[in-house]
Amino acid sequence: MLAKHWKKIGLLILIIACVFNIMSKLINKMSLDKEMLNSAKYMYQENKK
Repeated sequence: MLAKHWKKIGLLILIIACVFNIMSKLINKMSLDKEMLNSAKYMYQENKK
């Protein structure tokens, strides 16, 4: 059975890997944006002093 369906199984694994990759990049990008914003606020407050 595996020999007959190896292309479909491989394609499914590839699609799942791509979805996980995209989701992890989106999650990390959001947290990176928050980190950059917090760093900018901190630097602005330090320069104000």
